[in-house]
Order: sequence, then C-alpha cells, then structure tokens
Amino acid sequence: MMKFGKITATASYVPEQIVTNDQLAQIMDTSDEWIYSRTGIKERHIVTTENTSDLCIEVANRLLAKSQTKPEEISFIIVATMSPDYHSPSVACLVQGAIGATNALAFDLSAACAGFVYALSMGEKLIRTGSGKGLVIGGEVISKVLDWQDRSTAVLFGDGAGGVLLEPVEQQHLLKESIHADGSRAMSLTSGYVNSHNNPYGHAQPPQNACLSMVGRDIFDFATRDVVQSLAALIEGEKEQIDYFLLHQANSRILDKIARKLQIDRSKFLQNVEKYGNTSAATIPILLDEAVAAGTIVLGDNQTVVLSGFGGGLTWASVLLTL
Repeated sequence: MMKFGKITATASYVPEQIVTNDQLAQIMDTSDEWIYSRTGIKERHIVTTENTSDLCIEVANRLLAKSQTKPEEISFIIVATMSPDYHSPSVACLVQGAIGATNALAFDLSAACAGFVYALSMGEKLIRTGSGKGLVIGGEVISKVLDWQDRSTAVLFGDGAGGVLLEPVEQQHLLKESIHADGSRAMSLTSGYVNSHNNPYGHAQPPQNACLSMVGRDIFDFATRDVVQSLAALIEGEKEQIDYFLLHQANSRILDKIARKLQIDRSKFLQNVEKYGNTSAATIPILLDEAVAAGTIVLGDNQTVVLSGFGGGLTWASVLLTL
C-alpha cells in the first residue's frame, strides 16, 4: 500500500549574533527608516564562525531529539541551499556524517529561495516510492556571498536554517503542488559564479562577479505576478479552508501585495521577516517552526496551510498541505 509523507516535527536554528539596521548604517549609506520602510526588516542574524553545514546539523539534531528518532532510522536527508560549504561534499552528506544517519541517502537541492518547497516535494515523492522517515532542511549562510558594499542586497539577507521530519503515513497530507522554473530569466538573480582561472588549456574569460547580485524590480514583479498566478490556481476552490499561508520571507511589501491580489486577509499570511531578513531556503521552515512553537500551528490538528517559495533560477514552488 502506498504511503504518503507527513510533517511530524519542526526545528530551526539561527546564529547568535544579531545585526540591526542601525549597525548596517554604520558601514554603508543607509538608515533604519530606509530599510524598514522598503522591506519590513529590522534585524538579521549573521554567523561569526559557523558555516551552512553547522546550522543544518543543529537543525537535524533538534529534529531527532524532538521526535525521539534514532539517526539510523532516517532514510534520506535533503538540504536545500544556495550557499553550501563546498560544491562537494554536499551539505546533506556533512549532516548525515555528523548525526550518524548511516542508512540515509543524502543530497543537496539548489533552487534558491524556492528550495525548501522543492525539497519537501521531492522528499514526499521518496516516501511515496517506498522510503522511510527523512529530514528536509533549508539552510543558508548568505552573508558569505554578499557584497557588503552593495546596499541594495546587503541589507536584505540573513543566515539561518530550519527543517522538518517527514514520516510515512497512510493518509495523504501533501494535497496539491505547483512547481515551476524559468531559466530564461536566470540573470535576474545570480550568486557564486566560479571563474575558470587555472585551466592551462582554457582561454581566459572575463571574470564575473561571484557575489549575490539581483535586479530587484524583476524579482518584485515576478513575485507579485507569476507567483500570484500560481498560488491562485493552487488554492482555487480551497480558499476558505486554508488556515495560514507561509510564504518566502523576502520583503513584507511583497507579502502585502500578494495578499491583496489574492483577496485574502493579510492576517492569514504569517511573517517574521522583521527579525531575520531573507534567509533564502531557510525562511519557510523557520517560519513554520516558530508558528508551531507559538501554538499558531499545531502538528496533528489537520490545519490546512500553503507553503510558497520563490527566487533565483527563476524558481517558484507552492504546496497545499494538511499538518
């Protein structure tokens, strides 16, 4: 009999160090008022010594502890990230080794800010094809790929990780999904370009910027147009049943506009961007874990939620599920 994936535990972890807008104003031409009025962000957490795998390992350990799951019971580990420690090994393999999940397959998934929802969908498919329990984690240290002189991007991002335990159950919980990509708009958001400078047989290419760079207007338009269309199709006929929307926390103005366009009460859109900024693949699982900790969402109560991520690639992904 086919099994389905159900979220049975959540966890998150952010670095201790908090950087406020006022602190950013000391190193670049900006102000708290300028940042907050345009983004809704007040502060963000930034690593001092930790890397992406460290944040994800902490999340994995918290998930195991909360659910009283032994590491060897885990069948798969998927980490969504656009800021891995290495190209190889994957962050997921580093997590697998650190927690002793000796029976788990492990790989990273690169879909930027849509990464966690992409990974959740993939993890659920693994369970449908016979896998056991798995960890799905979104983790980022975006601070290491930022140009800290560029105030148009440096003020937006933060570091953090969040994740869920997926378990096989007999009832379907991931009810609908809408997952997309558009590589023709790839250059709207780029990060981590690897310059080929030491190939003795290659021809020297002009170096490209390896830092995160973004055409802000393109991304805003994409989020408030393509993402809205995708969400509208996903929730058609289900609008009244949905308890909460957990969208990628890029910017509070994007959330305002999406709620308005979908004609859904803004209070149904949970938000924590003011505390963490944009943590890319980590925003949705951190938001989910906070909602569970606050009692807003109760796992096992069959609440209906929409998770939706959107970002570089361009990629966008939304799922309708019961918790």
